[in-house]
Order: sequence, then structure tokens, then C-alpha cells
Amino acid sequence: MPAVSKYLRCATAAAIVLVSVMSAAPMAFAGGRGEGGSRGSTDQQANVDGNGTVSVAVGGVVFDRSKNGSGGSVGPVTSSTSWSPPACWYAPKFNPQELQDYLEPIWEAESTGYEWDAKQREKYNAKDEKKGFNKDKTGKGFWWGRYVNESYPPGWDKCDTDYFWVDTGDPPPADKENAVTPEVLAELAYAEIRVPGTEVTLAPAEATKVNLPTWAWLDGAEFKPVSVTASVQEIGINATATAEPVSLRIVPGTPDAETYPASGVCEIKDGRIGAPYEKGRANDTPPCGVKYLRSSGEGTFPLQATVTWEIHWTGSGGAGGDLPDGTFGATQDVVVQEIQAVNR
Repeated sequence: MPAVSKYLRCATAAAIVLVSVMSAAPMAFAGGRGEGGSRGSTDQQANVDGNGTVSVAVGGVVFDRSKNGSGGSVGPVTSSTSWSPPACWYAPKFNPQELQDYLEPIWEAESTGYEWDAKQREKYNAKDEKKGFNKDKTGKGFWWGRYVNESYPPGWDKCDTDYFWVDTGDPPPADKENAVTPEVLAELAYAEIRVPGTEVTLAPAEATKVNLPTWAWLDGAEFKPVSVTASVQEIGINATATAEPVSLRIVPGTPDAETYPASGVCEIKDGRIGAPYEKGRANDTPPCGVKYLRSSGEGTFPLQATVTWEIHWTGSGGAGGDLPDGTFGATQDVVVQEIQAVNR
């Protein structure tokens, strides 16, 4: 991965190129997940209602993360396919007066050239005090603009359309890819999902033994569904993306090992993945676990534990569907000792 400074220089250069070739009005970059504008304020604003629901406004979208995973070990899921959430999107950005207040100072500064400014004034009918910028439609719609994921992932520069008007109650133009709809909101909510860490509990705990089944399990209380709701309040649409744990995949960290089951994939059952070890079951086959066939010597084996989360969504208007499964995992060091006889 390139250095951060180099990355930002590249992103800035690309942004300058975009502005120079677009017919769109310039959009100032700022911190946060998006670009400047009244509705697109890039500063995150968190609000807590009387029920303790936390809502965070980012990039023209409000995210309710109150049912998300929490704690120090949580992290985002990675799509199990090549799909990824939108890197940029369109959402309501200005009412008529706000757009005028944003564009007029840019034109007056003459930094974008007289000819270009004149075309923009004509495009927005700026000289008409009553109808310019669609003032005659005030309260009946919004000017939509682009927002960009602040990390500038691949595809962040694809939303290169100028501001466009959408009447209240109308869907955004079909040719505007990633213009917010319930489905696009669900995809943005997907990117905000955080799930618990995946360090499994092992028995024996301190060090396991060669040729002895090692039981593995995850606390069922931690591995429960999590969800994030995304909404655009100005146009009354929302979507909730929900992630539910379905399986745990164990990779022992050495080819000299066997997993239980043989596939290494432990399915969730009764809200739990695997089962805690109980005294007297040392020689039983665990529902989820591993058996090492050789010692780790002076070192350890890096056991990888990855949970697969099934993700689906529901949205306003009865919309809904499935999104690609997500995975989140971790590696933990396992000591394997060469002991022939063990009593426990």
C-alpha cells in the first residue's frame, strides 16, 4: 500500500483533473465522508434521542449504529466476493437558496474563468431572481450532489455528474449510478457494520497436546445479529443491513493437523459456534476443534479463526434482499506440546 502522503497527493491530483473536465460546479473537499454543502456537511454529527438511539450524519446520510457491534475487538466485515460498497454516491445536498449561496461566491471570485462561469449562470438560470436555481420549487425538491468516501477507495471518482434536481416524491434519474435509494442505503450501511472479534476459546487453554483433540468455541452471547440503519430524512427513505453469524472456519496454521469437522467449518447451532469442553471428554470428538499432529517446538502455530456473517437488508417501501456474505477473522498463537500421556 503506498504511503499516506503519496496516496493523498494522488487523490488530490485526481480531484483537480476531475474538476477541470467536469461540467459540474466545483465541489470543495473537506474532512469526513463526503464533500461540502449544507446537507453534506462532512463533519460527523451525532445525536442521541430519548431512547438512547445514536444517529450519525455522514455524507448526506444518517447512520443509526445503536445495534452495531461494540467493544475493542470489533471490526468491519470483508465481502466474500469481489463486490464492495459504493465509494461515492449522490444524495440531496442543497435547497435552491443554499445552492445559490454556494455557487455565487465561486463565480464572483472568477477563479474558474469568465466563460465557464457564464455558462454555469445560464445553466442555473441565475439571473432570474424568482426562478433561478429552481427557487420557484422551494420546498418541493432538492439539488442532489455527490459524496465521496473519505478514504478514497477504488471508484471514488466515478460520481462525476453535476448537481441535478429531483422533485420530492420522485425517484432519482435512473442513469445516476449510486443515487441513494433503499438498496444503495443498504450497501452504505453494509460498510458501517462492525462485528465482534473472533478469538476462539480453546481447551486445553494454556497449551494443547500433540494427538489430543482441542475443543474450540465462541461465546454465543457475543455472536448475535448486528445491524446498521441508513436513512435520508429529507426524502423519507431508509434501509437496515443486518449481519448474522452462520459459521466459523478454523485454519490450524500448519498442514500437520486435523480439523473438526474435516472441512474446518463449524456451523452455528443454538446461538453458539462449537461447544465448551466439559471434564471427562478429553478423548471425545469435539463438534468444533483441531488436533495437532506435531509439536510447535519453541514457537507457536498461528491458528486463524474467521467467522462468516450472512447479510440481508430491508428498506422503506417493502424493499429488501441479500447482500454478499461478510467475513471477519483473527489469528491467535497456539502452543502445542509433545506429551504422550495426559490426564485431565
